[in-house]
Amino acid sequence: MPEPLTVVGVGADGWTGLSPQAQQAINAADVVLGSTRQLALLPDGDGERVAWSSPLSESLPGLLATHRGRRICVLASGDPTFHGIGTTLTRMLGAEAVRVIPHPSSVSLACARLGWAQEQVQVVSLVGHPLELVQPHIQPGQRLVVLSWGAHTPAEVAALLVARGYGGSEFSVLEQLGSAAERVRSTRADEWGHEADALNVIGIHCQGTELLPTTPGLPDSAYESDGQLTKREVRAVTLSRLAPVPGQLLWDVGGGAGSIAIEWLRHHPSCRAVAIEKDPDRAKRLDRNAATLGVAVRTVVGAAPEALDGLEAPDAIFVGGGATVPGVIEACWQALRPGGRLVVNGVTLETESLIARWYAELGGDLVRLAVQRASAVGGMTGWRPAMPVTIWSLTK
Repeated sequence: MPEPLTVVGVGADGWTGLSPQAQQAINAADVVLGSTRQLALLPDGDGERVAWSSPLSESLPGLLATHRGRRICVLASGDPTFHGIGTTLTRMLGAEAVRVIPHPSSVSLACARLGWAQEQVQVVSLVGHPLELVQPHIQPGQRLVVLSWGAHTPAEVAALLVARGYGGSEFSVLEQLGSAAERVRSTRADEWGHEADALNVIGIHCQGTELLPTTPGLPDSAYESDGQLTKREVRAVTLSRLAPVPGQLLWDVGGGAGSIAIEWLRHHPSCRAVAIEKDPDRAKRLDRNAATLGVAVRTVVGAAPEALDGLEAPDAIFVGGGATVPGVIEACWQALRPGGRLVVNGVTLETESLIARWYAELGGDLVRLAVQRASAVGGMTGWRPAMPVTIWSLTK
């Protein structure tokens, strides 16, 4: 391209809301790419107008190739580098090949209307994503700005809040922000029953008491399980050894109910996890647990070590089942990235014996965890011990 591709952020107010710099970039372009809605906001010009086809991710490379060598201007909604196409283009072409002219994002406009500090707000995008992604962020006192996928989103989010016991949350739907048709309506989540414009964002000030924190050790009752579940106290210790880090990838080998992978993902939205589970019914149950708790686990149905072939190298591996299968520990250790953490839990003598041999060979940290829970003994209360768990952890 003779000069960098230009990405211009456009608000709901269209042409009149653009800076002189942004207007000049559009007027100087040989071709302007954007959605049908965005292109309709522009006055007639000399440049060719080309509307996106759907899905954009598949059509974008072809459009850029077709118009190579021309001055290209791409229209984006609001701030192009905030959940926008500006980031996609920069990743595809390199930062030096893209010039971005931002517009205030819908989040900054929403916070301005609601009087909220942006740095204290959690942003959740539901554009192309499942509704359950809101779940980890529903916490007492939390302020959320939800980027809607359409007119249906506010009612769905309100229903989710009610189901979680947060129906009393302050619930604001902000439509056509920045345009002459702008409208802001505020109510309680359990009182929302209005139709909304397709171009909307949602502001939520969470009011409720039910806690499903993002720290390790959710209640066992948060999971659907057939008994193959790493129990709460053991789970918290196990995740402390796995040490979740934003952006890193976990393998959960022998996923069971998926609790380790799920709580790894709840640590930070950028964490990733692959669960390997050989039982198809358990794999489906694992996916249901992940959806309920608001994360996306990639579930591989198959038995380790064969099912590990071709997977991206992980930053951490948890082996909660199948450790005694020949080749599993070897395959996991070999696949682990340098600096990665391997954690193996065992409750049987056979697994403990295997762990002891590996500990003698490679070292690491070996812990035996015994948990006792109070329960009724006749008319009194006594302690009932759970099976002790041996935890071997090692950094490569």
